[in-house]
Amino acid sequence: MQDPNDSPRHWCYGCGDRNSEGLHIVFEVDGGRVGGRFLPRETHQGMPGVVHGGVAAAALDEAMGWAMWAAGTLAMTARMEVKYRRPLPLGEELLVTAEVTRERGRRLEAEAAISTVSGEILAQASGLFLRVPAERARELDALFFGDGQAAHPETDDVRSPSSDAPSRSS
Repeated sequence: MQDPNDSPRHWCYGCGDRNSEGLHIVFEVDGGRVGGRFLPRETHQGMPGVVHGGVAAAALDEAMGWAMWAAGTLAMTARMEVKYRRPLPLGEELLVTAEVTRERGRRLEAEAAISTVSGEILAQASGLFLRVPAERARELDALFFGDGQAAHPETDDVRSPSSDAPSRSS
């Protein structure tokens, strides 16, 4: 299922397909783990030939946000720590993966990594996320996916995605 034409997700810096400066990450969900590929361009440069650290952090944050969605909830970043292991090269396809590692009521923790296609880890992150209240999650589902196509169940326990949840790939 595709996002409605007027979905604000099209403009997301991380995964939007209409944001000309964005990363255009196309994510796949595999259980509770998400992964995506992206190609850093000149507009993502910090030092010559290298991806800006803030862009790398944005990719890691985006992946952990998708991991929240894969875990069946909408959550917002409360805290994130990034460890840069090696510079991220421009013009080389990179992989970003993430998964939720712990749930404690409204709080969720996640880990993410950016690596080369050959598997070398370039950056890692851990984050604390706060679950969006159920009423707001329903509002966001309607905004992003259109009425009647909610990605999460209409309950106060917004944890498990419905079986007919739309694909989140662009």
